[in-house]
Amino acid sequence: MDDLKIGKTKTISFQKRKKLISSPSSSRYFFPKEAADSIPFSSKELPNVLQRFSLSKNSPQAKSMEHTLRVCEDSPIKGETKYCATSAEAMLNYVQGIMGGKTQIEALSTKTHFSKDLIRPQNYTILAAPQEVAAPKMVACHVLPYAHTAILYCHNTVSKVKLFKVSLGYAATGDIMVEAIAVCHLDTSEWNPSHESLLTLGILPGTSPVCHFFTSSNDLVWLPKPILPVEEL
Repeated sequence: MDDLKIGKTKTISFQKRKKLISSPSSSRYFFPKEAADSIPFSSKELPNVLQRFSLSKNSPQAKSMEHTLRVCEDSPIKGETKYCATSAEAMLNYVQGIMGGKTQIEALSTKTHFSKDLIRPQNYTILAAPQEVAAPKMVACHVLPYAHTAILYCHNTVSKVKLFKVSLGYAATGDIMVEAIAVCHLDTSEWNPSHESLLTLGILPGTSPVCHFFTSSNDLVWLPKPILPVEEL
């Protein structure tokens, strides 16, 4: 976690929030639950889904769908549960089940302060001490493409993690451009050695904590809402 310190510079590409629950005119959006449930979601049914949406099996959309299905169908690592929600309602039901039926929940996400997506990665400097967020339980949900809809790949783990809010911007001006969510996995001993993060860092499972930013503002981290103390009369 030494990289999450004031003055450290990161080269990252952040994405602004996109409206996913809007209209079919957008490139990707959430279908209502009934409509989403009618679309098969499995590798076995992929040819039928491609035909339904008039997509070639060699198209970029088909390749993205294959990747999404691979992520969702891969077995979770030890101590992890995962679920791919095909609708916002399904995501909320899963998260509520993890947190407990009567637990109030809230979602955190990365916030950007630029007017449009910056295509190339930018150099951002950590401008203030990262703020740790108390998280007794946490469910992370990432948006993945599937035909003309969006899938939410949600997962949580019993291994130790820490959650931070990090202010990133330009060192020369001190302007905060991104209020990013970062998660640090303290125990990676059960990770696959070919995990993308381990390969990027050039380390083996269990040898070092791994931290990453939520680079899309549509990705969510769900937490139990803090219980405010009752004031004495």
